[in-house]
Amino acid sequence: MTSETPDSTGAELDHETPAFYRRLGPGLYAPTVHVQGAWRDDEQHMAPVSGILAHEIDLHEPRDGKQLARISFDILGMIPARPSRVEVRTTRPGRTIELVEATMLVDDRAVVRAHAWRLASHDSEPVAGVELAPIPGPDEMRPWVGTDTWEGGYIEGLEFRVDPERRPGRTRAWIRALNPLVDGETCSPTADLVRLADTANGIAVRVSPQEWMFPNVDLSVHLFREPVRGWVGFDTSVTMGPTGLGLTSTTLHDERGPVGRAEQILTVRRLPGA
Repeated sequence: MTSETPDSTGAELDHETPAFYRRLGPGLYAPTVHVQGAWRDDEQHMAPVSGILAHEIDLHEPRDGKQLARISFDILGMIPARPSRVEVRTTRPGRTIELVEATMLVDDRAVVRAHAWRLASHDSEPVAGVELAPIPGPDEMRPWVGTDTWEGGYIEGLEFRVDPERRPGRTRAWIRALNPLVDGETCSPTADLVRLADTANGIAVRVSPQEWMFPNVDLSVHLFREPVRGWVGFDTSVTMGPTGLGLTSTTLHDERGPVGRAEQILTVRRLPGA
């Protein structure tokens, strides 16, 4: 074991670094308190995890003219808030279309696996068109304190603007992070958006998270253009079925308008003792 190898000591999270992660070496990251999950204080929230996987995919065999079109994540279990390693490989190489796989491991156990399609850029301006509805900008919405509903260091590090007409299961909102993804590094605007996308499941809750659990086991983000950096908009609906399944569906926006879609499948169950 080297000094850069993740350990399993479970030491208290770093409260000093003003970022979600501190890099330990190639593909190695130490999570800070800003990744702390909402359900447990010893786990990583999926949102920054998805961001760090997108960042490592960006760094893997980069080529001009390629753009991230879709990234999907399978959450393989609880993500411990301990040093994490990301492994990336190209599973389908190609000149215009390629598939990249990234896996996060904690204590040598795979906890999240991502698959990303990167597609070549082409001039499609003559046929460009968007059928997704815009939403009011962040200045037209009201501040919301996420910690009134959720706990954890991740939520504490976000700024929210929400539609005053929001209701359980349906909202429009804008979110931005107060800290960068990786200390001392600049990430792509796409990674900056992806690192917030998983938050959709927490802004339009149908039921109290103090009474019910409804974590997502996956996240899929489809983009039809590269986003611009800044506020990320969410036009989100949450559906829950009668047999323990749910679906959170979101149109994602930047300050120029709609930019893509996100979907999350949920496992819905009552909290023990609630």
